[in-house]
Amino acid sequence: MNPSSSATYNYTVVRQFAIMTVVWGVVGMLVGVIIAAQLAFPALNFDVPWLTYSRLRPLHTNAVIFAFGGCALFATSYYAVQRTCQTRLFAGPLAAFTFWGWQLVILAAAVSLPLGYTSGKEYAELEWPIDILITLVWVAYAVVFFGTIATRKVRHIYVANWFYGSMILTVAVLHLVNSAAMPSGWMTSYSAYAGVQDAMVQWWYGHNAVGFFLTAGFLGMMYYYVPKQIGRPVYSYRLSIVHFWALIFTYMWAGPHHLHYTALPDWAQSLGMVFSLILLAPSWGGMINGIMTLSGAWHKLRDDPILRFLIVSLSFYGMSTFEGPMMSIKTVNALSHYTDWTIGHVHSGALGWVGLVSMGALYYLVPRLFGKEAMYSTKAIEVHFWVATIGIVLYAVSMWISGVTQGLMWRAVEPDGTLTWPAVPARHADHGVERVQDGRDRQGGGCAGARRPRARLTTRRTPWHSVTRRSRPTSSS
Repeated sequence: MNPSSSATYNYTVVRQFAIMTVVWGVVGMLVGVIIAAQLAFPALNFDVPWLTYSRLRPLHTNAVIFAFGGCALFATSYYAVQRTCQTRLFAGPLAAFTFWGWQLVILAAAVSLPLGYTSGKEYAELEWPIDILITLVWVAYAVVFFGTIATRKVRHIYVANWFYGSMILTVAVLHLVNSAAMPSGWMTSYSAYAGVQDAMVQWWYGHNAVGFFLTAGFLGMMYYYVPKQIGRPVYSYRLSIVHFWALIFTYMWAGPHHLHYTALPDWAQSLGMVFSLILLAPSWGGMINGIMTLSGAWHKLRDDPILRFLIVSLSFYGMSTFEGPMMSIKTVNALSHYTDWTIGHVHSGALGWVGLVSMGALYYLVPRLFGKEAMYSTKAIEVHFWVATIGIVLYAVSMWISGVTQGLMWRAVEPDGTLTWPAVPARHADHGVERVQDGRDRQGGGCAGARRPRARLTTRRTPWHSVTRRSRPTSSS
């Protein structure tokens, strides 16, 4: 690292978030391995209340989404906004507060969720005192990010910052509206909404948490780190702008597809389905734009495992954003809803898209943050890539098989209208697939869960291994 670059930019907070991304990735996916094992072997909760599936599952989702994914977004956005704006992070002490405040939120979740304190809202389970802390940290994040853009040294605002910025603004609105509640104690509260309105607000939040936190934010990551790793500009900058506006407009309206065949008015369900189908176009536009950035440099995939992480993540993104709109069609949803097919869909996106692009970006970042020429071991990155990819495919395929089996068995009826398959035989049919899922998690350590320790080892060893980076121009973005 060029000493003048280190003095110009605030890399301290980026380093902190990058390290904690790996740490929380290990923790969150380890909890995932445990609850996957509990599905196949329920006795593994040991009759301890705070180790039951019902309490560890929200801990797992919060850890992988907001601890692992959140730290990855903070780290990559703080690095990218400085480099593209060619200026130091605005309000350095406030940036430090976002790091320590976010870690406090994570620790509060790690304590409160196993103890049974929950609002009952998916992806928004944390109670009101923690919600207030999240709000304070997120406002500080917005001030730092947009303050850096306001003090930029260049006229243009690069498209990655558009995606990061839309994520920050939209998540703020989602959090404030969905978390509105009346406290009834220090760790208890009642939602401000009731009945079907509560369900609609929750899945407006839930879908757009996926749409903006796990999609728009990570597309910002893709638009910066894919071209940087390839060493070429993005395939079509015009397409990236069209992609941005089409995606952020359409995503907001698709939430009702989570509530097909419920008390939600039929017109709202149909509206959610239509916008979900429209989403296919901007989603694939972004995928094509990212992959086609390799045009003329496809040979780099042979020798660059970091680039493989980034490009394969885009393939998973394309697959998930095709599968999602298809599953939103009412006739398909009648088969898939409430089955493991949904779990397979979620994890092919969360592990395949979010996980792989995050690790690719981290492998790009870490040597530059610690002044090294390259990561400690390219071979370890290669092994990490193949173990992770094979594990994700095994996970998704096992869940697809299980989900379709469940859907078909639940729909089967006898001529007199009784169920062909009562609940117990249907559960027996699922059990074998759950053991495949559990085996996938454990054998690969699991291919998603303990791929993180390999990343952790490679990341941890990189700052201290002996190869020093060559100097780079400070004006590079």
